Amino acid sequence: MKIARIALPLLLLAGTAQADLSANLGFASEYHYRGIFQKNSSASGGLDYEAGGFYAGTWAADVGDGLEVDGYFGYASELGGIDLSIGYTGYFYTGDFDDTYQEINFGTGFGPLSLDIAVGEYDNFDGPTQDYTYYALTLAGESGLYGTLAGFSQDFEGEYLELGYGATVADIDLGVALIFANEDLVGDDEESIVFTIGKSFDL
Repeated sequence: MKIARIALPLLLLAGTAQADLSANLGFASEYHYRGIFQKNSSASGGLDYEAGGFYAGTWAADVGDGLEVDGYFGYASELGGIDLSIGYTGYFYTGDFDDTYQEINFGTGFGPLSLDIAVGEYDNFDGPTQDYTYYALTLAGESGLYGTLAGFSQDFEGEYLELGYGATVADIDLGVALIFANEDLVGDDEESIVFTIGKSFDL
């Protein structure tokens, strides 16, 4: 079982009603998603649109056997200092690397603490479809350090811990993360270190 796509921000702030269109390019020494290894040396790119709390976008990554292509949309706002969001994400593949995932995403956050929940369905090639719930609790500091404890329930199971640091240098986004996945998630206890580099552009 593979769960794949980039970690996209579910807690977008509503901000002003002005529409914003942006693009992004990235590269990861190893592409992991939700604690599960996908591919070594993966390049990616995407487009995002935001207007008055509504957001939509698409993102694609090299997964070896074709591309992973994601599409997502939703709405995010703030109520009494608490960030709230709801949206949809679909993960599709141009090759046989994996099959389709579709999920409803819920997010909330207060200060440095955020909780993301995804309730989804996996097409599972010729097998029966599988249902899953993903949950992630993240503590992020203003220094760029963060920690995420996350896992799955229902037809998928397993947990992982991700500890990382991100910074922007000369408008280039740099990151490093340590990922500790348990055997229920990846078949054996696994530790990985991942380096990322990216760049965003206003269009």
